[in-house]
Amino acid sequence: QVQLVESGGGLVQPGGSLRLSCAASGSIGSINTMGWYRQAPGKQRDLVASITRGGNTAYADSVKGRFTISRDNAKNTVYLQMTSLKPEDTAVYYCNADIIPRGSVYFSSYWGQGTQVTVSS
Repeated sequence: QVQLVESGGGLVQPGGSLRLSCAASGSIGSINTMGWYRQAPGKQRDLVASITRGGNTAYADSVKGRFTISRDNAKNTVYLQMTSLKPEDTAVYYCNADIIPRGSVYFSSYWGQGTQVTVSS
């Protein structure tokens, strides 16, 4: 079994910062791309940022220059540092990872349970 567990969400004022963490655990053989998605009420789930095992990153235009994704391969953990937060960043943030379970040769996509981020004064 493979699990992704997120932490770090909460309520923050506009202009504030938050750091999300997502740790993968269980029977893991290898982890390729890890990323963060978000879903606001009534909207689809959209990619926020992604990072490959080698450290190549990609960001949604709406968060470029404000959010930074990073990872610690030794800890199977991905982070999202969010700064200059805006009310429109309010959403449930989900961690995603492409993982080869131990004993397998195929990647499967895994999701965390989601963590709420609310930006409001």
